[in-house]
Amino acid sequence: MGSRRQERCLLGVLLLDAGRVVDTERLIDLLWSDRPPASARGTVQTYIGRLRGSLSPYGVRISTRGEGYLVEGDGHRVDVDEFGELVRRAGAVADPAERVRLLDRGLALWRGPLLADAADAELRDRLHGAVEELRLVAVELRAEARLALGQHAQAITELMPLADAYPTREQLVGVLMTALYQGARQADALRLYRTTRRVLVDELGIEPGPRLREVHRRILRGDHRLDRPGRPVYEVRVRDESLPWSVGGHPALDFCNTFAGWGQEPPLPGSEWLRGYRTLAVWAGHAGLLDDVSVSRLALLARRDPGRAEEVLAEARRLRTALHDCLVDPDDRPAFDVVARSAEAAAKVLVFRRETDGRGHWWPDLTAGLRTPLHAVAWSAAQLLADPRRLALRVCADERCGWLFLDESGLRRWCSLGTCGNSAAGSVCHSA
Repeated sequence: MGSRRQERCLLGVLLLDAGRVVDTERLIDLLWSDRPPASARGTVQTYIGRLRGSLSPYGVRISTRGEGYLVEGDGHRVDVDEFGELVRRAGAVADPAERVRLLDRGLALWRGPLLADAADAELRDRLHGAVEELRLVAVELRAEARLALGQHAQAITELMPLADAYPTREQLVGVLMTALYQGARQADALRLYRTTRRVLVDELGIEPGPRLREVHRRILRGDHRLDRPGRPVYEVRVRDESLPWSVGGHPALDFCNTFAGWGQEPPLPGSEWLRGYRTLAVWAGHAGLLDDVSVSRLALLARRDPGRAEEVLAEARRLRTALHDCLVDPDDRPAFDVVARSAEAAAKVLVFRRETDGRGHWWPDLTAGLRTPLHAVAWSAAQLLADPRRLALRVCADERCGWLFLDESGLRRWCSLGTCGNSAAGSVCHSA
């Protein structure tokens, strides 16, 4: 791109929002901060013209849209976007080796600070917040995966300099403490906790959060269950799958609550509980929507046809979003219609079976194949939407949570007093 630093900076800003319009006023504000020259708008137009001439041989197009510009996607790769996608994929996989592989690919894209040779420090501070946060999340996720693989030495090497740079980042400190403890460095782990607590108290006036305190407590007790220090206390393990607590009072509500980031946009990696089709099937069995035989059969079918399983999982997530929307907003007719069509499809494959206690129960027939748990959830959703108890629906008042639950007493504000509503402890109802 030649030696014109400001032109390269302009291109970088456009690429950070590739495929989206960036308003000219925002470009002027970013390039000149609060000191734009009178000719700023004309200078931006000149820069755009030069960039178009330089980029056109490579098939990169900068289009004018209204009062702004955008770089057309056209199939080109942008490292920031590729990095974000790899981190999100890593957050959705359960296998620690695969997670490390994906995060290694993503973190290898980093070559230094964002726009290091084009933006000054002031502009970089304004631009890189979300990208830098995602980088730190990626490092933490990779370190946790390394601990699951017994690679505590590598985790220590990666996290030690970051702990010095981000002394108040409790998730990072907790993972590093765990790595030190696993590496027979208990004293160093406890010393790190004392240092972190002192910084939090002196600089922010707060005590460490519950997760970090729990890591500290377990190290003091010599508790070796530190393989996943970020595992939330509201998690249950069923068939080696991580599932959230059943706090909604109805399977359809708990299905909505398998997404722990309704209030976060975009959700952080790891906030998705339904990380794979097998998790969906195991959750449906745990919620009483499928029997154990069906769950085992579906797990086998998913291994044989992983592509189809992923399609059904994606459809289940779309159903979950529609169900959540029509529950919190009874006037959302399009969302209701999505759930209704799914329930009607489910009704066509239901069978009525006698249980061992003599009661009858509607079950989706296994002839539906991999769609069986989807039908089970849709039928449960229809039952809730037809139930007068729907009027007792509450949304957890904790702004960091938003899980749904039934409250016929009208007295509860929190989905679970054990994880939300405890502002003194700083509890957070999100997955690790």
